[in-house]
Amino acid sequence: MARFLSRPSGPVRTDDQVRVGLFGRFGSGNVGNDASLEAILQYLKAERPDAVLDGLFSEPERVAARFGLPATRLSWLRTSKRSRSRLLHAGLTMARIGLGALVDAGRTAAWVRRHDVVIVPGMGLLESDLPQRPWEFPYSLLLLSAAGKLFGTKVALVSVGATVVRQRLTGRMLATAARLAYYRSFRDEQSLDAARRMGMAHEGDQVYPDLVFALPTPPVGPGPTGVVGVGVMAYRGTPTDRHRADRILAEYTEKMTQFVRSLTGAGHKVRLLIGDANDEPVALEILADARSRRSGPGELPVVFEPFSTVDELMAQLGTVDSVVGTRFHTVLVALMLGKPTVAIGYGRKHVELMNQMGVGDWVQNIRDLDVELLERQVAALATERDRIIRTLTEREAANRAWLGEQFAELTAVLFEPSRVP
Repeated sequence: MARFLSRPSGPVRTDDQVRVGLFGRFGSGNVGNDASLEAILQYLKAERPDAVLDGLFSEPERVAARFGLPATRLSWLRTSKRSRSRLLHAGLTMARIGLGALVDAGRTAAWVRRHDVVIVPGMGLLESDLPQRPWEFPYSLLLLSAAGKLFGTKVALVSVGATVVRQRLTGRMLATAARLAYYRSFRDEQSLDAARRMGMAHEGDQVYPDLVFALPTPPVGPGPTGVVGVGVMAYRGTPTDRHRADRILAEYTEKMTQFVRSLTGAGHKVRLLIGDANDEPVALEILADARSRRSGPGELPVVFEPFSTVDELMAQLGTVDSVVGTRFHTVLVALMLGKPTVAIGYGRKHVELMNQMGVGDWVQNIRDLDVELLERQVAALATERDRIIRTLTEREAANRAWLGEQFAELTAVLFEPSRVP
């Protein structure tokens, strides 16, 4: 263990340089997560260009290739092929989890110890809307915060999402990790409220918008194009839905396929959008359905072009008039760009986002998705387009200014020795 707790080599710094680590599920193909990292890197470049940066990420090679950031893998434990014997597989899995937990404790402690500050940017960090097991990211986050407390490294959870976590062990891990952090802020009021109920928050913790609102946006494109952007997702339910995850995905995909059929039948063109690499099979299935129903020559009214960055998402959103989106950050970026949008929500965060942007009436719950209502909502978006765009433009500017306040606070709390959160 002494070997793990020694200060391993990393990017060289001088004594007067601050060492900042970035931590999270980055590089794994989730556009919104990587956009949150990009926003924090933009802030650090502006406020602390002298800082020596590196990261502990899910897929460090991808992050390093994109951002030029030295990075290490977040977790030693990697998924392996399943054994033919269920009993043998379970035994091997438990052994690997136990060994991985020990190895990661040492690796994480050593990494944290050599930093002055570690920032965890955005993400649904403290949520349980999507499946995760306690020994996965919750354990990694707990190790991070505990090591920060032990070694005096300032761990900051910045504009994170939170929910009331029903899975007891996962909830305890996340709550302890959040409490041990030096700084916390939450991306909406429901997240702060959930964090208080879970014992994650401290008195004085604040709400600031999602970090992605800080990113620059491209110029507004030409007028109406007649294209509807449809953001799809490989939605498999919550952690309690594992036994019926495939059925949930199939039902959602079928409804979205029906919706795209109705749009094209009404004369609309459709651009399919994703927010994670895992969503691509859903988009391809809907595209295949459109191709199978094509009759005669002419351009296919449905298009899908894979992408992996928020800039590419913005570019594709620039070609559409309105959006029906599922992934949280697909919806958020559409709203940022002033696109009239209907959100298909799989968590309270969608409702909070739409309310905060002044368009709270344009939400459906993914569990009760009504295709006919979606059709009516898209038609209504066109009718109220000008009013919605004005509202979104005002709220986007307010969020950008609000995040400026948070960045000033971060600079004071994390990089000025006399300040405490």
